[in-house]
Amino acid sequence: MTTPRFDIIGQAISDASRTRMLCELMEGRAYTNKELASAAGITPQTATAHLRMLQDAGLVTAEKSGRCVYHRLTSPEVAQALEQLAAIAPADSLYRNQQRKAGDLATVRSCYDHLAGPLAVNLTKAFLARGMLVEDNGGYRAVSSEVWHRIGVTLPDRVGQKPFVRPCLDWTERQPHVAGPLGRQILTHGMEAGWLKRHAHKRGLLVTAPGRAAFDQILDLRPVEVAMG
Repeated sequence: MTTPRFDIIGQAISDASRTRMLCELMEGRAYTNKELASAAGITPQTATAHLRMLQDAGLVTAEKSGRCVYHRLTSPEVAQALEQLAAIAPADSLYRNQQRKAGDLATVRSCYDHLAGPLAVNLTKAFLARGMLVEDNGGYRAVSSEVWHRIGVTLPDRVGQKPFVRPCLDWTERQPHVAGPLGRQILTHGMEAGWLKRHAHKRGLLVTAPGRAAFDQILDLRPVEVAMG
């Protein structure tokens, strides 16, 4: 029997600077060494050593584009694992400190490839209340509804090996939001339809006026539930 090397992962995430960089990468975008160093408050040279350790642990991957090297999380599974760890972290955790420093960026945000924060939690509650999602053996199962198409979701014709939708415990709300391909489709459609956009000066997402109207008309979400960002 092969024993998982939790010690390698534990060592990789035990440093505050590396944790800051991982938090930055959980947004789902790729960043340069210099950008991650700035986010962590360290020098680029120090960031290089930290990123090498994160790569050796299988948490981060690097890809070259032109003269720049960009770093991103290795997979959605890594992002989900980090999200779950953040959800059980103490209330005075590093992320809470980052949240205050960045101006409450957690109101609306992305977690790698899906929505997170209050909006994502309230969307999930709406899906369950409408019967679009049902709880199934500790997970979720999507039920056919014309509403899915209106928010950019195409349900699969058959059940695949990996779940189409799964619950992901939100690290600030401590309640589940949807992840998996369904969550990815919602975020992608929201960005392409202009319902969501990136903040110009900080991490996180902003819900636009068309987005607020769409969430209200399609899912009856009140402005406070949409969390304008």
